[in-house]
Amino acid sequence: MAGAGAITHDAADRILMVKPSYRNGTWKIPGGGLGGGEDPLRTARHEVKEELGIDLAPGRLLVVVRVPEQADGRPPLVNHLFDGGLMSQGEAVNRFHLDRDELADWRLATPAEWDTLLAPHMGRRLRACSRAPAGGSIVYLKHSFDPTRPEN
Repeated sequence: MAGAGAITHDAADRILMVKPSYRNGTWKIPGGGLGGGEDPLRTARHEVKEELGIDLAPGRLLVVVRVPEQADGRPPLVNHLFDGGLMSQGEAVNRFHLDRDELADWRLATPAEWDTLLAPHMGRRLRACSRAPAGGSIVYLKHSFDPTRPEN
């Protein structure tokens, strides 16, 4: 299985998060699973359009995450996170048209809020995404941990 998403931020380094209507209280970044024959960049773009109603052309690949098979039987997953660019709160308010079958809400969240809004593995992914532009390279995560960083 494979998925893709877009990491969009504002000038204050808050990251755009969405709250799915089909999950209880858990936030995520815009994105979803790859369709048949679809590549990750195309998936990131169409998922953002489907969820938020905007045509966003994602930039460079920031992070690749490999999630092993889960104890509950979910198969292994590879997730691709692309740079969704800069967007202001006002621009988002004026442009977003949420698909209410998919999303209950959206927000721009600070790094301090990530741990309370997201599952722990998603917070680690966002931290890796925030490091990727400065490093100029793609970050590889294994189950949302960076195997090259001992501080995980």
